[in-house]
Amino acid sequence: MFLNSLSGRFLLLTVVFVMLAEVLIFVPSVARFREDYLLLKLEKSQIASLALLANDMIDPELEAELLTNADVFNVVLRRDEVRQLVLSSPMPAPVEKTFDLRNAGAMELIRDAMMRLVNGNNEVIRVIGQPVQDAGLLIEITTDTENLRHLMLDYGVRILILSAVISVFTATLLFLAVRGFLVTPIKRVVNHMQSYAAAPEDARRIIQPTASIKELHEAEEALQSMQTELTNALRQKERLAQLGGAVAKISHDLRNILTTAQLFTDRMEISSDPAVQRAVPRLMNSISRAVNLCETTLAFGKAEEPAPRLNRILLEDVAADVVANEIIAAQDQDVLIQSEIAPDLMVRADPEQLYRVLANLVRNARQAIAATGQGGTVTLGAVDEFEAWTITVADTGPGLPVRAREKLFTAFEGGARKGGTGLGLVIAQELVRGHGGRLELRSTDETGTVFAIYLPKGEISDSGAEV
Repeated sequence: MFLNSLSGRFLLLTVVFVMLAEVLIFVPSVARFREDYLLLKLEKSQIASLALLANDMIDPELEAELLTNADVFNVVLRRDEVRQLVLSSPMPAPVEKTFDLRNAGAMELIRDAMMRLVNGNNEVIRVIGQPVQDAGLLIEITTDTENLRHLMLDYGVRILILSAVISVFTATLLFLAVRGFLVTPIKRVVNHMQSYAAAPEDARRIIQPTASIKELHEAEEALQSMQTELTNALRQKERLAQLGGAVAKISHDLRNILTTAQLFTDRMEISSDPAVQRAVPRLMNSISRAVNLCETTLAFGKAEEPAPRLNRILLEDVAADVVANEIIAAQDQDVLIQSEIAPDLMVRADPEQLYRVLANLVRNARQAIAATGQGGTVTLGAVDEFEAWTITVADTGPGLPVRAREKLFTAFEGGARKGGTGLGLVIAQELVRGHGGRLELRSTDETGTVFAIYLPKGEISDSGAEV
């Protein structure tokens, strides 16, 4: 619909505002017309009176003609402190109102003019004014309002017609100007956005800034920058997806090849050659790490984590399961694994996914301590804060190396131990994000490492806002 468009609404508002301006002009214009009309009558009456005063022997017929030409019934002049009825004729009706034009304000004149337009009755009025050229102290006339109202209506209609013509002409010019300077460039930007959305990989669809208006030109430049970055990102994503597919295929084939090699290695173990016996353990470890890397890569590529089922759970129950399982895994290691979580602390989380996150962090900490050949401690803790629950996993291990800190949550690059892929922390971070929280490295040095999990207490409303 035309009125729902920017052009239509602008045209409608322009017409309304211009007409409003014309109405504000029309009202004082009509009031001024009435004032001029009455002042003209006073002037004519003054001339007629002066003519009579110049010759006292004017014929009654000539006096009547003077009154008719002035369109008044009576004329009173005040000269030399004397009030004198100069011209007179029979009054058709009593005087209804008196208007003094000598000190009338603008609002008073506008009010009297509007009342005259509304009142259609023919009334006799008295008008008092200042004589022109100071020919006396004042002049007073009586006249009717029939011709005055007709003339005011005629003048008002002409003003309204002129106002309407001016409004339409002005609105048309403004409409064409706005359409040319604003609407058309905006439509061009919208068309570019729609075209780009249809095929974002096509660089030809990226907008080229051409707007002459500064603000629109800046908007086009911002859109161009965004489209360029998005196109590059999509291309990179497509290449990474293709590379990922290729890596998955290669990993699958490589795993089969390594499995076959592992079978031959098993046969080599029964060889009595001392050199073979010394090489077999190293070869077995290398093949095992390669197979593990292939299987982990395939699992990461297929990972489709379900949305977490958030419920109120006792955190200590989940932590106890993690501690129990890791204690079994650490039987031959001098590592103490413990929980300092309050038994009544409840959090909102998916117990299975939270278990996987905590188990991954505790396992990493245990393995880091065990790799040093010295003892250490892994401690689970939690704090109930105002906006979130904070769960910590702290260890007394050697700390993370610099390279691991820089790419801690990057797949295949953030592993801290030899042979590690770094996928565990990446998956853990994704699981925590699914809860609306975040996983952070709080601190790490030669005295140990602390990871923190922040789980928000707020829920998401239907409008998308956190409450």
